[in-house]
Amino acid sequence: MEFLIFLFIIFIVVILSSIKQVNEYERGIKFTRGKFSKIMGPGWRLVLPVFQSFRKVDIRTKAVDVPEQEAITRDNVSVKINAVIYYKIFDASKAVLAVENFYYAVSQLAQTTMRNVVGSVTLDELLSEREKLSTQICNVIDQATDPWGIKVENVELKDVALPEEMKRVIAKAAEAEREKAAVITKAKGEVEASENLAKAAYTMSQVPGALHLRTLSTINDVSSDQSNTIIFAIPLEVLRAFEGDNAKAKKIVDAIVSKESK
Repeated sequence: MEFLIFLFIIFIVVILSSIKQVNEYERGIKFTRGKFSKIMGPGWRLVLPVFQSFRKVDIRTKAVDVPEQEAITRDNVSVKINAVIYYKIFDASKAVLAVENFYYAVSQLAQTTMRNVVGSVTLDELLSEREKLSTQICNVIDQATDPWGIKVENVELKDVALPEEMKRVIAKAAEAEREKAAVITKAKGEVEASENLAKAAYTMSQVPGALHLRTLSTINDVSSDQSNTIIFAIPLEVLRAFEGDNAKAKKIVDAIVSKESK
């Protein structure tokens, strides 16, 4: 009887030690005598000691921070870049059987791919088309990790560090572009102003009394300040009125002078 009780206790201990819990966000890879047997879903699973073993695989989306990498662009500019990769496992068995350490493998593959992609573009393309390059890196890594049962969801370039001398060159180029835009804007404004002044001058010359109205408006603006002194000049129209009578006026003056001399 005591021996049966001892065997029963041993059996209970073995059964309890054989029960393994797999969480909802995990999958269990079960091996029987060293051979892959099946993928275990969430819940309590029975794994017999000695004969069987298992390994848990987290299938949640993982964020891997790729260390800063130094690369040379196509136009021979040295830059430093780092990125974040988001991926998840869609086949837990491949992630265990096809690659030794998928965490390390994905990180190394991302570093190599980043250097290769950066080397195929110029500095301007790297700075202005970061989303396009991120998509390109994501597609390359996703295709390479597909046999490992890994799906790369997104790649984000976090930072692009430039040498100090290159930063100064870019700053000078940006300043030159701003000055160029300012000169162009000023020139356009001067052209528009000259066109408007020409239209105004033409209107005043064609419309009778327009010049007088403009003169009165100017006098009204100047007279608002009591410290200003206004000097009235003979209007140009008055002077022009005498242009046609110059000869007649000369005859009258000569006649008056000759009469007084007599």
